[in-house]
Amino acid sequence: MTNDDTESSVLVAGAGPVGMTTALALHARGVPVTIVEAESEDRDRSGSRAIYVHGATLRTLERVHPGLGTDLVEEGLVWPTRRTLYHGREVFSRTYDSPGGSGDIPHFTSIPQVTTEAYMHEALAEAGIDIHWDAAVETVESSPDGVRVETADGQTWETPYLVGADGGGSTVRSEIGAQFEGDQSENSFIIADVDEVEDDPLPFERLFHYADPAVGDRNVLLVPFTGGWRLDIQCIEGDDPEELTSDERMREFVAAVMGEKYADNIEWVSTYRFLQVMADSFVDEHRRVLLVGEAAHLLAPFGARGMNSGVADADEAASAIAVGYRAHSDAVARDEVELFAARREKAAEYNLDAAGQALDYLQGDDPVTVLRKEAAASLAAYFEPAGEYLDDAPYGPHTPPPIVTTGNY
Repeated sequence: MTNDDTESSVLVAGAGPVGMTTALALHARGVPVTIVEAESEDRDRSGSRAIYVHGATLRTLERVHPGLGTDLVEEGLVWPTRRTLYHGREVFSRTYDSPGGSGDIPHFTSIPQVTTEAYMHEALAEAGIDIHWDAAVETVESSPDGVRVETADGQTWETPYLVGADGGGSTVRSEIGAQFEGDQSENSFIIADVDEVEDDPLPFERLFHYADPAVGDRNVLLVPFTGGWRLDIQCIEGDDPEELTSDERMREFVAAVMGEKYADNIEWVSTYRFLQVMADSFVDEHRRVLLVGEAAHLLAPFGARGMNSGVADADEAASAIAVGYRAHSDAVARDEVELFAARREKAAEYNLDAAGQALDYLQGDDPVTVLRKEAAASLAAYFEPAGEYLDDAPYGPHTPPPIVTTGNY
């Protein structure tokens, strides 16, 4: 059947953080919007996932739904210390008196993605935005006048615009003929969530180990978030990720990095080889379908560019659609969508390069990279910038893409 009540409503495919941000951003601009989501309302959202919410993202969320950004700030955690060790020896440590900066919105907050999504769900309910669950997109037909979408719940939707926020396996991307281009990380990474020991917690600090001798000279990243810790371990040549993620081995890893008291607090474990890819086009030929978030690009997590860049995509897409929705000229509407594509494709290229630099640095065993690390480590005790270089390098450059209008990503 055709859903006649929503023929003028913009359709967003996907109820993850990027899809929900898109819907809130459209609503904030006075554009009616509906979300269709493939999964059920009681879906399992295990794992902390995207924990680092950048200040620019928080400001965007606060703008599109006042109170949302500050709710995340109140719920999240701002760690005051960043510290780096090289082969077990500290090479950098800095503690900030005001780590979040001044004002209501800090530089960042550290919070599990499932908590972020819960607050977004509340915001959608307050805004009166509907989510249709068990409604995976099955077909997409676009034309100069709009988009026809069929979903798994048997509905057919006629919409002026469709936003594909349906993740890395995006049906929307496939239906418009866009394809991912890029490559995959050489190494596997083990990621674990570890619950906090409430009566005797570790100090809140972001800790990076180069070749930690306690875990067989593997690189280790440890980051606190509300209620627990994210532990990332980079596998080395010859590792069997399946064997390393056994209960026994993970207990050994956690005890070695965090202390024996945390060994029984492992909540979730997974392994990844990170994709570094982006769609060859973020829009369809008629400029009626826009891709955002992981439907448009998949990034290695170094520098926290995934969800943060997806929120920037979402806000930019909503801005373009709001103009097109009210435009009296097809040319104006088309130009706005093309401007979205130009900006966000350029931003994605930059973010891919930045995350790729960090990935190459972490995986790199070429003589030049090794020499730089060793030289910096030897100088760190006498020359603080050398230690800061070692602390910063695993996360890629901090500068924003060359043309963006919505923050650092």
